[in-house]
Amino acid sequence: MSDFTNETIKTNPITKFKEVRVVTFCGLMAAMAIVLGKVATLKFGPYIKVGFSGLPNRMVDYLFGPIIGAIFGGSLDIIKWFLSGDGNFFIGFTISAMAASVIYGLFLYKKPVKLWRVVAAELCVKVFCNVFLNTLWLNMLYGKAISAILPGRILSNSIMLPIDSAILYMILTVVSQVVKPYFENR
Repeated sequence: MSDFTNETIKTNPITKFKEVRVVTFCGLMAAMAIVLGKVATLKFGPYIKVGFSGLPNRMVDYLFGPIIGAIFGGSLDIIKWFLSGDGNFFIGFTISAMAASVIYGLFLYKKPVKLWRVVAAELCVKVFCNVFLNTLWLNMLYGKAISAILPGRILSNSIMLPIDSAILYMILTVVSQVVKPYFENR
């Protein structure tokens, strides 16, 4: 029985939140995401945003996996909404943020950083979360016809796919060499 308990504790990703360095790192990444959301985001109309505030989320997904990534992504989405004061809260975007973290975590957690893996994760998130789910949420929230907003969302995500993939690949390459060793074998 004690072996099961000890092994469960070692493999349960939620127990990582008990480590001060993990919570501290997540707090720093949340602060970075908030700052990047304010200074490094461009809006093209009400339905298209291009920014880099998701990069800290991707680092958390890569380092700690899909479960912690989803909790972090969902929590951060809610915190960013509170801080922004933009409109009413809509849970759909929180679900999208959590789903994206799960996808990135499944592709990247405990795996070597490879360009194809990053591109595959970005493609899945852009198609499923950004184009499909977020367009659905915008339709539900604002009543805009999907056919009216979908082309712009497809175009912006298509343009951003290689850019986001290259940036994420470069950042995760550095994180894998500099930050990841700090969290392993401790």
